[in-house]
Amino acid sequence: MAWIHLRGDPKAVLGSSVIALALLVALFGRWIRPDHTAWADDQMLGIKDQPPGFACEILTVPATTVAGTAERIPVHHWAVELGDLVVETFNGHNDLVPGEQRVFGLQDVASGMLLDATDTAFATFVRKHFIERRHFVLGTDSFGRDVLSRLMAGTSISLGVGLIAVLIALLIGIPLGATAGYFRAEAPTFRVFGRTFRWPVDDVIMWLVNVVWSVPTLLMVIAITLALGKGFVQVFFAVGLTMWVEVARVVRGEVVRVREMEFVEAAKALGYSPGRIIFHHILPNVMGPVIVISAANFATAILMEAGLSFLGIGAQLPMVSWGGMIRSYYPYITTSLPHLALLPGLCIMVLTLAFMLVGNGLRDALDTRSITGR
Repeated sequence: MAWIHLRGDPKAVLGSSVIALALLVALFGRWIRPDHTAWADDQMLGIKDQPPGFACEILTVPATTVAGTAERIPVHHWAVELGDLVVETFNGHNDLVPGEQRVFGLQDVASGMLLDATDTAFATFVRKHFIERRHFVLGTDSFGRDVLSRLMAGTSISLGVGLIAVLIALLIGIPLGATAGYFRAEAPTFRVFGRTFRWPVDDVIMWLVNVVWSVPTLLMVIAITLALGKGFVQVFFAVGLTMWVEVARVVRGEVVRVREMEFVEAAKALGYSPGRIIFHHILPNVMGPVIVISAANFATAILMEAGLSFLGIGAQLPMVSWGGMIRSYYPYITTSLPHLALLPGLCIMVLTLAFMLVGNGLRDALDTRSITGR
């Protein structure tokens, strides 16, 4: 019934579609984006800062014993003359200032051809195997990298940080919140050296929750990140270690409500251990609010990661982060290329909004009163 109710919510369906598309891009992005290199870091300075819709021919010179990697050259004009490939490189204003002229021999580009091949055969071979016409839908950045590919590569960072941070928050918050809620009205006893002690579990856990809750979230994330060091792994640990308090509070409140129900009393009467009662009987009945808050925490984690990357302590190069892209290109807002900073911000906004819409849809779908119509 909850699934039927969720499918009937157009906002939740829209948010789910956006998340599914982002997940598809994150998982298969390297194969479906225009730039297939790791983190879309194919730099060609000759075509830097080009507007959306820009297109150019790219010559790929195979790797040789001197140069260990293949060279990619933006080309304005090329021709085969007397057995040599003559290339005028692209510089953005070739009509006013001619580009650099480079000459490649037959063996430099097409070593598999016969040395006595004609110029026409050489040109046909080069065009088929080494010349590619690339279309840059969203233009290029200051290093000549494809902006669309960079945005697609940044999706995996945002979703990865959100997923791991939420899992860390759940792994810490659920056990602590459930333990505090179950032992709210009682203090477990334990014996040490023949003496009996009582441990006020709820008071201790809630004191810890209140202490962590009192510290500004972003300030704590920055402190943890600086303590653990800069990097992608440190980011999701830092974000996850700050979001568990909200999970713990929600779980505690739900456990306090459920523990007074008849089936819990029956489990106690049967002699089940507190651990079995909590994890086998109570938690399955309180997961609805946890799922909702996890969706909201996912959106919060994405925003935190973007903020940390904007400050320079998040994901480090060559990794691509939407926050890092904004940090690098926010001065471009007042130039003819404002999209370099606006598009990453739009991606953050759309993905965050999608998770919030799904969270609101889950809240309504898992509400018993809304399902039954009472």
